[in-house]
Amino acid sequence: MTSNEAVQAGPTIPDTMRAAVLRDHDEGLRVETIRTPRPKAGEVLIKVAACGLCHSDLHVIGGAIAFPLPAVLGHEVTGTVVELGPGNEHTGLEVGDNVAGGFLMPCGQCEACAAGRDELCGPFFDLNRLKGLLYDGTTRLAALDGEPIHMYSMGGLAEYAVIPSTSVAVAPDDIDLVPAAILGCAAMTGYGAVRRGADLRFGETVAVVATGGVGTNIVQIARAFGASQVIAIDVDDDKLAPMPGYGATAVVNSVTHDAREEVLGLTGGKGVDVAFEALGIPATWTTALDVLADGGRMVPIGLGAGVQTAGVEINRTVRRSQSILGSYGARTRQDLPAVVDLAARGVINYKDVVSRRLPLAEAGAGYEALRNREIQGRAVVDMSL
Repeated sequence: MTSNEAVQAGPTIPDTMRAAVLRDHDEGLRVETIRTPRPKAGEVLIKVAACGLCHSDLHVIGGAIAFPLPAVLGHEVTGTVVELGPGNEHTGLEVGDNVAGGFLMPCGQCEACAAGRDELCGPFFDLNRLKGLLYDGTTRLAALDGEPIHMYSMGGLAEYAVIPSTSVAVAPDDIDLVPAAILGCAAMTGYGAVRRGADLRFGETVAVVATGGVGTNIVQIARAFGASQVIAIDVDDDKLAPMPGYGATAVVNSVTHDAREEVLGLTGGKGVDVAFEALGIPATWTTALDVLADGGRMVPIGLGAGVQTAGVEINRTVRRSQSILGSYGARTRQDLPAVVDLAARGVINYKDVVSRRLPLAEAGAGYEALRNREIQGRAVVDMSL
């Protein structure tokens, strides 16, 4: 057995699988039969239970974010481990484990990873996000004729997916694997923003601008961390309606109301201590900065299509000692297990965030609905459908 051969396998693994493949930006996703991937050193193969649909995938599908094609997208998954590659002896992972997979896959070897800063892992950005490869410089996916297929994170829109062991967390039996797919991006990103980006303190006041999948999770996590006020801000009343159920103390429609005036009224004229921005466009940046208190912290999380540039009023930011603290994902090895634990204990309501479940064949239609702002919270592809 070579160093790259699997050391533990479970049920018989088929030679081929179905996957939603992106070959052309105009044609979008098409379900194809491709080779089933196999794990190498420090990796696991999971049989995918579900995969979430995220806005950042939309940017790749539309070509706004450059990524090599053909590719399989999908970067927040749950499933069951069916094969372990070598080098997993000390991970505690076993065939049969149910796991959540995080989109940010640290190599575990670079300087940033050694410092515990998984979110800054250089090889993840240089190899996976730019080239669609894993850390030996190759992809695990291939067409039936051997043509390489690139991986956006683990390429979760498929029946099986290879994931680095650094990027999975074991899920207890009482976790519902289908809606739990959102834990690896929407919830983990929300947790990272609150816990790492803002370093939220008990009793602080919070605004969350844009209440999609990530924003909804920020609302409930900020409240769980002890925020005294959580003000949800969006342009859509339908998206705002469920926010009190996740812990929002107030909601503001920034189209029909002046967000700054509303927030000042709710906070005794001060503004909020922390404003989270969860969409990544200039308008939401402006809103987040406008509602910020003196000495406050604006934490942008959203990634827009292509190059997005927001205006910042320099003098106000300096004179009021305001900070802008970008937050990307989270520290996967530390934070994904914490997110799974919070979900298992009912602190994170992951089930209700998922408003739509689709079969793999309708993944493209799901992204189109997401583009048209027809998805409340998050949609997931359920591999059992």
